[in-house]
Amino acid sequence: MSTADPVVEARQAVEMASSRSPAWTGPTSGPLTEPGRSVVVLAEDLRNGGVLGVAQGIREAARAIGWKVRIVDAGGTAAGRRRAVADALAAQPDGLVICGSDAHELEPLLREASPRLPPVVGWHAGPSPGPIAGTSVAMNVSTDPIAVARTTALAAVAQSGGKAGVVVFTDSRFAIATAKAQAMADVVRQCSGCTLLEVRDLPISDSAARMPAVTRELLAAHGPRWTHALAINDIYFDYAVPVLIEAALPNRAISLLSAGDGSASAFMRIRAGTYQTGTVAEPLNMQGWQVIDELNRLLAGQAVSGFVAPVHLVSGENLLSNGGSRFVYDPANGYRDIYLRIWKQR
Repeated sequence: MSTADPVVEARQAVEMASSRSPAWTGPTSGPLTEPGRSVVVLAEDLRNGGVLGVAQGIREAARAIGWKVRIVDAGGTAAGRRRAVADALAAQPDGLVICGSDAHELEPLLREASPRLPPVVGWHAGPSPGPIAGTSVAMNVSTDPIAVARTTALAAVAQSGGKAGVVVFTDSRFAIATAKAQAMADVVRQCSGCTLLEVRDLPISDSAARMPAVTRELLAAHGPRWTHALAINDIYFDYAVPVLIEAALPNRAISLLSAGDGSASAFMRIRAGTYQTGTVAEPLNMQGWQVIDELNRLLAGQAVSGFVAPVHLVSGENLLSNGGSRFVYDPANGYRDIYLRIWKQR
């Protein structure tokens, strides 16, 4: 934050990210599709709303062009990933999607299972959009995670008038989560009146079992100094909120803000005014369509589009626009028709 008044800068950034009508900034041309292609989605954990949302978008886009999709769920465990990789490649798909898993961690498993891999596209498979060096991923579909994280933390600065007491939740097993957590922590540290109480490393796959006890521990340790919780994924709040209710904490006593991915439960909490005030939602269904587009480009021997969707902060003020009434962020920018025109040249 560089202006004389960091709160003013934070409010300006939040306003920009809260636009109700984001315009289409993605591709408008590309190769035709060939029907009958097969795609396998290697899903890190379908309990994660982001992974599930993208998988649904991939299915929808593939159905529109006559492609077959199989989804293999790794369940968020190392053993599950090994099994999922074997199952995915045994199907000999035309294209492979790494959805939510770390591409560097999976690369040895992929090479062990098959010396010749089909074109590979990732979603949140690395810390930034684009190709992932040292892996088979030709395009990692994602918003800019640093911009997402900064927007989330700036929302806390803006809400608190520069006096937020912050706990950050992350999962260090994933590079993208570590990058987000660091960016959020940096924004809080740069706010002179804010306090970074702690960064809590808690695996997403363990959140149901551990988050209730962790929330009680944090309430006891920090009391009213804890005004804002920032998380790399909404799923942490699924299990924190019941404890906050149990503790009879007023809704205004703590603000929950997530740097992804815009789950249905997050939308419901925001709409109800139950602790969560914002989520920087990924356009999950649209990103599923982008995954299919990037695979189609690779199968046609062309370069990926490299499209990076703009950051969008969902709050109580804009929730009902862009699909929010259905508890999703689905940009009203005509992306389905645009991709179909590209693929079918109609």
